[in-house]
Amino acid sequence: MLETLDLELTNRRDLNPDTAHFTFRRRDGKPLHLTAGQFIRLYFPDGDKEAFRSYSVGTILPANEADTKDIEIAVSWVPGGLATGHLQPMQPGDSLKASGPYGRFVLPEPIWHRYLLIATGTGVTPYRAMLNELRKRLQAGAEVYVIMGARDESGLLYEADFEKVQAEFPDFHYIPCLSRVPRGTPKPNDVHGHVQDAIKDLGINPATDIAYLCGNPNMVDETFVQLKEEGLPVAQIRREKYVSPRARSN
Repeated sequence: MLETLDLELTNRRDLNPDTAHFTFRRRDGKPLHLTAGQFIRLYFPDGDKEAFRSYSVGTILPANEADTKDIEIAVSWVPGGLATGHLQPMQPGDSLKASGPYGRFVLPEPIWHRYLLIATGTGVTPYRAMLNELRKRLQAGAEVYVIMGARDESGLLYEADFEKVQAEFPDFHYIPCLSRVPRGTPKPNDVHGHVQDAIKDLGINPATDIAYLCGNPNMVDETFVQLKEEGLPVAQIRREKYVSPRARSN
């Protein structure tokens, strides 16, 4: 159920020079009920109008659908951006208005045999929220690929969270794709290239696979076409792209 949220910032930390992790709580003390993969909207004044921006909730939920008091998001800084101008100076104790949860970028029932979770930038955030549900599906016999694209190692957001699950389950594969600068000491699953290069080696199977695409709009569009050309039905390709809306009058 959609709710109007009065959020207070409780913690923030830098993920890299261009991205920060924010943790909010509701000022009324109530939890937020959501499904892993959903997003919230944050509202900002824009002159005499109001605008919103959408952010996936990255809190690692205990189950696919759950209550959480900590509402965690990742924010990429955009020079001159409306949200950046309001969020960058925020400190613990500051508050803002939000609403949610929204979205159907969630894990379906029944369980698929193979999940291809493909992301760039903060697009990996919803997959972080799904980690405990993915553990359950791995235990039930599923196979999971998290294919994460970045220019260099600093862009591999939440890598430690995904590597932890990879260490627990042989059928969980975390594949970092570094398009510009490889690591000084590459890791076994590193790909020097884009997420599309990693997908080529997977052998898409329409009978067993479901794919999720979240992140840079160009990546989402190009990968969508690639998956279709490799035979994956459109109904088995889920996409999440955020488009900043125009400011609206109060």
